[in-house]
Amino acid sequence: MSHDVVSLASNLGFVDEMYARYCEDPASVDASWRALFSSGGLPAAARGGPTPEPRRAWSAAAGAAVEPAAGAPAAGPVPVVASEALSLWPLVNAYRVRGHLAADLDPLGLLERPPHPELEPATYGFREADMDRPMPAGGLYGVRVATPREVLARLRRAYCGSIGLEFMHISTPAKKAWLAERMETRPDPRTLPADRRIAMLERLVSTSAFERFVHRKYPGTKRFSLEGGESAIPLLDNVLDGAARLGAVEAVIGMAHRGRLCVLHDILQKPARDLFAEFDDVEPEVAFGGGDVKYHLGYSCDRVDREGRRMHLSLAFNPSHLEAVDPVVVGRVRAKQRRRHDADHARVAGILIHGDAAFAGQGLVPETLNLSNLHGYRTGGTVHIIINNQIGFTASPTESRSTPYCTDVAKMIQCPIWHVNGEDLDAVAQVVDMAMEYRAQFASDVVIDMFCYRKYGHNEMDEPSFTQPLMYKRIRGKKPVTELYAQQLIDEGVLSRADVDAMRARVEAALEREFEAARKAAHRPIIDAMGGVWEGYLGGADAAVPDVDTGVPRDVLERVAERATTVPDGFALNRKLQRLFEQRREMARGERAVDWAMAELLAFGSLLIDGVNVRLSGQDSSRGTFSQRHAVVTDQETGAEFTPLAHMTDSQGDFCVYDSPLSEAGVLGFEFGYSLDYPDALVMWEAQFGDFVNGAQVHLDVFISSCEDKWDRLSGLVMLLPHGFEGQGPEHSSARLERFLSACAEDNWQIVQPTTPVQYFHVLRRQVLRPLRKPLVLLTPKSLLRLPAATSSIDEFTAGRFQRVLADAAAPPAGEVDRVMVCTGKVFYDLDAERARREDRRTAIVRLEQLYPWRREEVEAAIGVFAGARELVWVQEEPRNMGAWAFVEPRLRALFPGCALRPVSRPESASPATGSHKAHAIEQERLILEAFEG
Repeated sequence: MSHDVVSLASNLGFVDEMYARYCEDPASVDASWRALFSSGGLPAAARGGPTPEPRRAWSAAAGAAVEPAAGAPAAGPVPVVASEALSLWPLVNAYRVRGHLAADLDPLGLLERPPHPELEPATYGFREADMDRPMPAGGLYGVRVATPREVLARLRRAYCGSIGLEFMHISTPAKKAWLAERMETRPDPRTLPADRRIAMLERLVSTSAFERFVHRKYPGTKRFSLEGGESAIPLLDNVLDGAARLGAVEAVIGMAHRGRLCVLHDILQKPARDLFAEFDDVEPEVAFGGGDVKYHLGYSCDRVDREGRRMHLSLAFNPSHLEAVDPVVVGRVRAKQRRRHDADHARVAGILIHGDAAFAGQGLVPETLNLSNLHGYRTGGTVHIIINNQIGFTASPTESRSTPYCTDVAKMIQCPIWHVNGEDLDAVAQVVDMAMEYRAQFASDVVIDMFCYRKYGHNEMDEPSFTQPLMYKRIRGKKPVTELYAQQLIDEGVLSRADVDAMRARVEAALEREFEAARKAAHRPIIDAMGGVWEGYLGGADAAVPDVDTGVPRDVLERVAERATTVPDGFALNRKLQRLFEQRREMARGERAVDWAMAELLAFGSLLIDGVNVRLSGQDSSRGTFSQRHAVVTDQETGAEFTPLAHMTDSQGDFCVYDSPLSEAGVLGFEFGYSLDYPDALVMWEAQFGDFVNGAQVHLDVFISSCEDKWDRLSGLVMLLPHGFEGQGPEHSSARLERFLSACAEDNWQIVQPTTPVQYFHVLRRQVLRPLRKPLVLLTPKSLLRLPAATSSIDEFTAGRFQRVLADAAAPPAGEVDRVMVCTGKVFYDLDAERARREDRRTAIVRLEQLYPWRREEVEAAIGVFAGARELVWVQEEPRNMGAWAFVEPRLRALFPGCALRPVSRPESASPATGSHKAHAIEQERLILEAFEG
């Protein structure tokens, strides 16, 4: 067997596969493999038995002479016996798979690294007498022939020093070969350019000086110190340098609170005086009821690296929900790439900084990782940096996870995982170089797990010795990494002690100047979040922003319908869809009433023709959960897909509709992030059923409902939540309207439940055409999608706007009405049908289409015309403790204090709905009866 075959086997790891083929059909493998297995050679799965002797039998077939490595004495070919020709590659392979288990990663020396038998030459039949005999190097990169002792030394240097790499879980041979070659041929880290090493020390000095300064000036104040993990700052600095070198002009960073102040100060260059003013809590009255703590805030800047490359940086705001920011950052990156027409995903980079316990413990990590290679969500690879303090709050790793490493969850996407000792700054820099090149080469996520420690407790007021006395005894005896690296560079002659002292003095003097400036500040620092792409858009009070007409000319509607129902010649459209598309053309011509799906299509298409981008994602959104949308159609013969709305005109906006993974929190977070950088697009997330939105509650609470109040950031995200009580059970009835209403304040978002297709059309268009940018919670229908009564005339689409309140067009004269029913959503059609059945001429029904922001004057105008009514009835399908009753009751009583207000609903319940369809029907009948008869 040739050395090339041995090397190939080592790099690709397919011995098991070859052996299986040999067992099934010996003639199917080439002669060298047949010779190997027929002579008693063992497949890879058979290694590791009790005695090494069988493994010395590997292949009597390879007795070829092998040329020595370059530079070896020219003494002619080196004779190699067969057993030795094959015995080295399993050792090389073992170090690629398991070498990280022997790496020196822990600065505290607490991490146990017991000897691993797969890393011992004896496991593969080597005796001491074999260790100095030249032989083929088993596919080790950079050398063809060497002694086992030399190969072992090279393997240990490559995989068992300050860097450990996990990569053999990757199934792509080219990726594994790339990584193995980089690891096995990388130079000594101490050969890094001097200016780069000095720059890393400068970052360390600045970070450690800032931390000590704040600790001294603001003792006992929470700051979530980075001390013990200061190497994260030069690591991040190197990541940004690498991204810029490889073509990125923008980066979005997401992180939790630990180390955020240092990132703000040392990476984003936020003035220290502003940080100190936040510590001083200047002008507190400005923050009444709003704002956020300093270690949650975001920031942006333009960074220029040492080579003069400019990059715009954005640090995303993030609450204490740790990994909740992950999909938000990835969504922002995708939006910025789309805006830059960055089809290769190379010009905008996403960087996420995690804690070790959170990376292993928070479900949003795998939800976000799962997006990495999906068509609608990929960004060309996110850089994951883990500040591995080896502790989570007070929990040790054995209490925080069931896996050896906190990073094991990342193996699900087959990305490389580097573990590195944070006290070896040169090794950290090498890891970053490899990671950034790999990301650029393969458009893949990469993970850098930097082992360090946490000098203080979870915060600076915490006492960590209560729970980790041994760890913190070791920590108290540690020299800071800044001192260690400074001394290393001094010892190697890179700079002098005087240089280091001068470096420190400059930083400390600058901090003192900034501190004095902060003490003189009378006002809280203000960051303008409304520049750039947000110029011209508005937040604030809903009533202060005028409405806009959202009608569309009839000829445009017909053109949209024609193009949106046309497929290419030869496309085998499903026969049922052929009929549906013909019906849609009839709707546009006024020959058939317009249903909900057609209204949505007209809204999307009319915006696209005007150049507006439209993005929709969710579970089953292409077809629609209720088989109503069919935005993407499939050729019945070839399986090819076609999206008619994406092919209307040459100058139209982009139409993107994606079927999302089975995720709520991850995908909603992504779309929210996307909306933060695309205010001029219609960005929508659709729940399969509105009931499932509670799987994303954290994003609703800490981002979407409060981003304007906390961070002065706006979002126009639309959430489509199918809602309606139709006998489908507790998890297919309610989008939990009450939860959204309970969070309404300061016009923070819009809560809308339209009852007609034209209302749906107008509210979607209003969301883009009006300059106000607020999230829109849109409760969409299920049964109304095909209810004949819930349709609109095509003429209604050509003029007008969304109506927050729908007056009763079928009501009797105002003076004859003695009961006014007020409702929202589907129940209107039940009430209207019952009124017609009873021939009731004394009841009016008013629909609240927009519950929030509450327009008092519009509600008063619609109900107040029936001033002589003796009774005001609120009707809802939800149980009394759910739905809108608790929200509307005080508002209706304030508007009509002298009128009797009676609620009609299902009884209070812990569950939204019954699981029995028959019981549902009985409940609904009783509810309607109670509305009319009391």
